[in-house]
Amino acid sequence: MTQRENCADILCIGAQKASTSWLHHVLNAHPQTYSFPNMDPVTSTNKEAHYWDWNRKRGPEWYRGLMTPPDPTHLSMDFTPEYSMMSEAEIADCKALNPGARVIYVLRDPLARAVSALRMHMLWRNNGASKDDVQITFGEGFLALLDEAYVFEMSSYVANYQRWAKHYDDILVLNYEDIVRDPEGVIARVYSHAGLRIGDMPEEARAEFDRRMQKRVWASVPYPVQSDVLYFLHGLLWPKRQAAERLFNFRFEEYADVLRAAI
Repeated sequence: MTQRENCADILCIGAQKASTSWLHHVLNAHPQTYSFPNMDPVTSTNKEAHYWDWNRKRGPEWYRGLMTPPDPTHLSMDFTPEYSMMSEAEIADCKALNPGARVIYVLRDPLARAVSALRMHMLWRNNGASKDDVQITFGEGFLALLDEAYVFEMSSYVANYQRWAKHYDDILVLNYEDIVRDPEGVIARVYSHAGLRIGDMPEEARAEFDRRMQKRVWASVPYPVQSDVLYFLHGLLWPKRQAAERLFNFRFEEYADVLRAAI
């Protein structure tokens, strides 16, 4: 059998808490896409292969075997947000395994994204406790929580993009706020970037696509966040927000709603 050009044909490299799960879910409605079988805890559901962070020791043939669809004409997908933080050497290795991959990078206002990520990590820490039992405070252990959630590194959109752009010259960069405002328009861009046509889907697949467009795949428990935490994060991440807006010609406005909630 001839080896496929790419292990993963469609790579979404993040950012975490920026609707990557929803994008994967909607793309997976197309009959020409392929999601690997869930191998938890080796992978994270059928979305995140985590090859470059968790599973590199398993070797490239393991990754190729995981990602290869039964029908070689189908497009395999790996949506692992941690990939955005990969080193240049790791990205070069990724390019060798996926030379023709279509890369997608979804950006979200850094403050709003950080709050959502911290809530997700608090959910894991507290075994799914309700929002009435947990608060994110600016106290002991907060800096450790920031490190655990990779808040600074995951929010370094410009640096992350520039490392990837040295190897992939056609990265589709999206604004999460556009997904909220115009999901149909964003999905049309994503499908086109991946070489897929919504109009080619048979009737049953199109009905499933329409259903998935309306679905919210993952939402963090809205744990209360102390105002001191919000103001600290706002100051910490403001330069990263400004740099991303300049480079990508975006406007991030979600931070204002997050700060208003603290007043």
